[in-house]
Amino acid sequence: MNQYVTGTVIKELREKNKMTQLQLAEKLGVSDKCVSKWETLRGLPDITLLEPIAEALRVSVTELISGNTIHNTNVSANMLRSKFYVCPICGNVIHTMGEAAIHCHGIQLMPLEAEETDEHHMIFIERVEDEYYVRIDHSMTKQHYISFVAAVSSDDMQMVKLYPEGNAEARFKIRRVKRLFFYCNRDGLFSIDPIKGIDDKESGYDDSQERRELEKAAEYLFG
Repeated sequence: MNQYVTGTVIKELREKNKMTQLQLAEKLGVSDKCVSKWETLRGLPDITLLEPIAEALRVSVTELISGNTIHNTNVSANMLRSKFYVCPICGNVIHTMGEAAIHCHGIQLMPLEAEETDEHHMIFIERVEDEYYVRIDHSMTKQHYISFVAAVSSDDMQMVKLYPEGNAEARFKIRRVKRLFFYCNRDGLFSIDPIKGIDDKESGYDDSQERRELEKAAEYLFG
């Protein structure tokens, strides 16, 4: 572990919970002088106290150590509040329905911010019976590729993991899908409303002629 809880974090969380040093001490079975030492940086709590401190201050041990508290609005969360995290070391993809403290390979991961698709990340969407056929016009080399594509509704999330030198395409059951996401290992996360992706074929990207030709090819191969 390369981080440890600080007295500053303990003090901030204690005050946030409207607790005195004595009240916290009583919950932990230590003296208020002990808590005071922690908060004035004259000592550190024993590692065996980390879980009791986190429980008393209503945070997870991870939040306690990192100093980053999660404002939990996830009780009524749905899939449309989805957040994606990608580890830069191993490429691990993690999905949550709201805020979370996520670590991988000793790194705290930040949620990816999705951008609207652009002419360098063109996505082609076709409705085929009860599915969306999704294809992304993107290189799939070992150095530059699409890592995953996901389709999100209010109560469901479908994800397809992609790999270098494979095809940047996927099929999803429509099932009230409201948003499509895909992740480029160099340029980050992109998203689009699937209906807009279907309806806005002429003006969605700069080179609409190239898009039409690619769509014809896709229809011939997969239609």
